[in-house]
Amino acid sequence: MPASVMAGVDGSAESLAAAEWAAREALRRGLPLRLVHAWERHPRPAEEESVSAVRRHLARSSLRQAQDRVRAVCPDVRLVNELVEGPAIAELLKAAEDAELLVLGSRGLSGFAGFLVGSVAQGVVARATRPVVLVRGGEMAADEVLPTDGNRVGRRTGYRDVVLAVGLDAPGDAEIEFAFEAARLRGARLHAVHAWQTPVLGLGPGEVDLLNDPHRAEEWQNLLNGALRLWRDKYPDVEVVATVTKDRPRTALIRAASGACLLVVGHRIAERPLGRR
Repeated sequence: MPASVMAGVDGSAESLAAAEWAAREALRRGLPLRLVHAWERHPRPAEEESVSAVRRHLARSSLRQAQDRVRAVCPDVRLVNELVEGPAIAELLKAAEDAELLVLGSRGLSGFAGFLVGSVAQGVVARATRPVVLVRGGEMAADEVLPTDGNRVGRRTGYRDVVLAVGLDAPGDAEIEFAFEAARLRGARLHAVHAWQTPVLGLGPGEVDLLNDPHRAEEWQNLLNGALRLWRDKYPDVEVVATVTKDRPRTALIRAASGACLLVVGHRIAERPLGRR
């Protein structure tokens, strides 16, 4: 199957916003958009065939609703609909194997700090080997660009920053490349962020000076610049701002992403005692 941008839809406001975002991204990448709805049959001894027919009808209605929304906002996108049967998480992961990225809706409270991930989105993110983009309900194209004077958004304003979280213990090439490419496609500035905290463990006599905040900040800044050097050379047209801050990573990213059009965070797929995270 040719590469595509894929959006999982279920009829919710969040999934419709995800479909719109995916349509805009598909146009930016010159790829078709695949709208996928996964529905699961629940066979019971007493369940009539009419019940399954209703479930199937609702699934198709969700796809049509998403298709109509996409056609209204991005009429030029190449569009493919796909109805699959089975557990949502497993089917979305399977369908996304050949996609460049998978876009899902996420439910959230007001503001980035109130971001909540739905159970399906959480399960997909925990297992996905492809990039996954989470979009909140109500997100619009205008939210991605900088406001003009008077807080009115114009079509020719620039995109907001793409924010990249960089962990310097093992910086991931996949997320760094994804962020640079996203910034290039938008003509946006890339804001790379690394947060550090003073270690709580005791240090040896020769390492006491490492606790000096200015020295540590300079050390982390040099490491961040080194991690980005190759990608700056590969993407010379992307403006890059590299920021090192003394703070909890979560707090630093919330602050940096509050005015961004996209936040890029890497993850490692690993089993943990309490399950996947």
